[in-house]
Amino acid sequence: MTFNQLKTFLAVVDSGSVSEAADVLFVSPPAVSAALASLQSEVGVALLARVGRGIAITPAGAVFAPYARGVLRIADEGVAAAREALDPETGRVRLAAVTTAGEHVLPRFLASFRARHPHAEVSLEVGNRERLWQLLADREVDLAIGGRPPGGNRFVTRATRPNVLVLVAAPRSGPNGIREVSLQELSRQVLLLREPGSGTRRTTEELYDELGISPAATLTLGSNGALRESVQVGLGITLISRDAVARELDEGALEEWRCPTLPRHRAWHVVSRADEDLAPTAGLFLSHVTADPQDGFVLVASQSPAG
Repeated sequence: MTFNQLKTFLAVVDSGSVSEAADVLFVSPPAVSAALASLQSEVGVALLARVGRGIAITPAGAVFAPYARGVLRIADEGVAAAREALDPETGRVRLAAVTTAGEHVLPRFLASFRARHPHAEVSLEVGNRERLWQLLADREVDLAIGGRPPGGNRFVTRATRPNVLVLVAAPRSGPNGIREVSLQELSRQVLLLREPGSGTRRTTEELYDELGISPAATLTLGSNGALRESVQVGLGITLISRDAVARELDEGALEEWRCPTLPRHRAWHVVSRADEDLAPTAGLFLSHVTADPQDGFVLVASQSPAG
């Protein structure tokens, strides 16, 4: 079994056509057919089948395809890591972050990292919690920045940084932008929530359950920006990372509400896969974000798998 056979198989799977796969791979259709025949002979089962004028993946092929992608991905990572070992400053680091961290925590670290290492390649994908951990598990990113990783032995926390969740409302008359409120007052408010799958939404729901109250109504909004604007115009209140509203709190555009168990103290986690060492450039990025313990992340002394 060769890398070429795996690439050919996946090209046909993705395009649904031998001729289109040939165009993508810059080879002839007979060469594609020969590579597929050789691969299927070695595997011992049919991975693809003709359907009309096209090609469809078989159930066995659907099982085989993720493994083929994984083999090619690991091979690419190995080549990149070998090159980075000679000069990490010219390598790549692939990052993923939950929305709040990607929008309000990472940008300044990315800017300073690029200023210090201008030849390094950096990519960042921002998504919800579920997407974050899937990208890391599938080896599509080197480091993930979000809340506490899922349990099990797949992931390890490399560094942490405080993430304080505050309940904010349109400003009224509280001193220093902070107002003590009763549970009765909270229960009379419209509660603004992030989309399903958001870690902050889950924490908000847990908070109300712990307090034994329900909001007057709820409204789901899809971004921190929409939440901030909606709170400022008096649409409702929301639980949000202080990192996302620091400017508005400082300027008095929002005020913080406090009651029992608020604010909520959480942490941002820099997470990698537990079964391998960091690639050199990813290690360089980790060193960068932990260089200033007063304002950056702090290395975890014992890097044991999450669980």
